[in-house]
Amino acid sequence: MSTISSARLLQSTFAGSGRKAFASRGPMSSQCLTPLRLRAIPRQPAAPAGFHSSAVRSFKTVEEAKSRYRSGPFSWKAGLLFLLSGVGLTFYFRTEKERMERKRIAEMSKGVGKPKVGGPLNLVDHEGKERKDEDWRGKFMLVYFGFTRCPDICPEELDKMAEMIDLVKKSKGNVMTPIFITCDPARDTPPVMKEYLAEFHPDIVGLTGTYDQIKQTCKSYRVYFSTPPDIKPGQDYLVDHSIYFYLMDPEGDFVEALGRQHTPEQAAKLISKHIGDWEGPLKK
Repeated sequence: MSTISSARLLQSTFAGSGRKAFASRGPMSSQCLTPLRLRAIPRQPAAPAGFHSSAVRSFKTVEEAKSRYRSGPFSWKAGLLFLLSGVGLTFYFRTEKERMERKRIAEMSKGVGKPKVGGPLNLVDHEGKERKDEDWRGKFMLVYFGFTRCPDICPEELDKMAEMIDLVKKSKGNVMTPIFITCDPARDTPPVMKEYLAEFHPDIVGLTGTYDQIKQTCKSYRVYFSTPPDIKPGQDYLVDHSIYFYLMDPEGDFVEALGRQHTPEQAAKLISKHIGDWEGPLKK
């Protein structure tokens, strides 16, 4: 039997077997059969030779990420600008708060019912010239009370005063007059004052006067001083006194008292800030 004949025989055999099987299932079986519909699946276009879809997608993803990073609302430039703005605002408000506090303290000394610090000066300087507080109007005054025979405190404070003078002059110019007022007028004559102050700073003005004049001046500045009773002529003695620097503004009003706890740098910085707060003209 040839190959073609064998194939036809097998085809007719399977066809007959199929018809018998369906017929044995009853008349409804043919109604349940529905023709099969094959849905065509669209073919994807082939990628160009030498490229892979995963590589292309990765490339696009990296480029998109870079683009979003460069153009996003929270880039590093925006973050840096936000940080600098925050630092600037913090510094401004802190500085303004300190300025308002200094102004409040200065205004308190002028208020009704507050003890006034400072007052008229009618004394003699270390050159023998009569001086009044009006002579220094338009400039700040830094006033210290002491005496030339003080063994340790006064020399230390005058050294400190000399540093403060130089620091303030470097920062603000020649807008402050440093003044040393003696609490021991009996021994601190103008020539003695001149020789003594030359050891510290040439800008310091020494002031002396009669006992009553010095007493009234100390009272005006709320300065305590005391000399021993029953002093004999030629007898050595010490004078107890307050240890403060009094900063006065260009109108002669008290601004602030600086104590021994302030270093020269701290005191000069505070003085410079008060000078910077002054809104009127300054005499140089």
